Amino acid sequence: MNTAEIPRRDLLETMVLLRCFEEKIVEVYGRQDMKTPVHLYIGQEAIATGVCAHLRKEDYLVTTHRSHAHCLAKGADPQALYAEFYGRVDGCCKGMGGSMHPAFPDLGIIGTSAIVGGGIPHGVGTALASSLRGDDRISVVFFGDGASEEGTFHESLNFAALKKLPVLFVCENNGYATVSPLFNRQPNPDVSERAKGYGITSYCVDGNDVEAVYEAADKAVKQLRQGGGPVFIEAKTYRWKGHVGPGEDWKTGARDREELEQWKKECPLKRYLAKLKEDGVSASDFDALVQKTDAMLDAALEEARKSEFPPTEQMYELLYRKGGC
Repeated sequence: MNTAEIPRRDLLETMVLLRCFEEKIVEVYGRQDMKTPVHLYIGQEAIATGVCAHLRKEDYLVTTHRSHAHCLAKGADPQALYAEFYGRVDGCCKGMGGSMHPAFPDLGIIGTSAIVGGGIPHGVGTALASSLRGDDRISVVFFGDGASEEGTFHESLNFAALKKLPVLFVCENNGYATVSPLFNRQPNPDVSERAKGYGITSYCVDGNDVEAVYEAADKAVKQLRQGGGPVFIEAKTYRWKGHVGPGEDWKTGARDREELEQWKKECPLKRYLAKLKEDGVSASDFDALVQKTDAMLDAALEEARKSEFPPTEQMYELLYRKGGC
């Protein structure tokens, strides 16, 4: 791809948004008024950014318990997410879903699943619906390397390949399933090799290089919209925080601190900023962008905390469908 075709500034702005959004959560989580468990995406921003840059509003997106960045990169309102995390009525699910289950149907985000591998068949289902309708909506499913060990992974890839469905599988391989390292679970560290066994076009990319992700997603989305069948992208990356919560789990012995520090040197934002110097983007430009984003998120966070808690009767109103079938 011609580098002139890559929206570099947009990619940088999205990655900064994703990073700052979650750093705000780390900032406030100790106050104990955000009760929901949080699974943070810090360190993986290049993947959601590079993939979602190619999606249309109507395209489907299905993701996991580590979902904040995917929703934001698809266009979700930060304030609606923060309010959801606080359990407030202005949240995207009226305070009923929390961090692990946001949904934005108007953006094609039909819901997120905390079940490992649980969202993969859902994405195949929406792709099947698109195929039957004959529209050009595509489906994107994000999941981690741990989900590739579930039966739904293989069943879904097989069915999608058989029916040539317009679904993009994105495996965010961060090397860990909770605290279990990949090398203790699998003889082959390349998850994309399994997709090739189903005859699915597959790419394995550096998940901390936003342009590498962007270019792979560009090829994938073009193939999907042209009816070429499913595509698989494995993006190798690393999450900085523990499986859940704002802390770094090397302190509990889950990982080596040296491993984490080595990966921090591969920070997707710092790497991209170094590349953008050739476009005239300076460190001061970057700092100004961070400050602007921080100010916007501070305001969103404050507004979210002002929102009311949902009334008790809402539980019954949202639990049952009105008007029969």
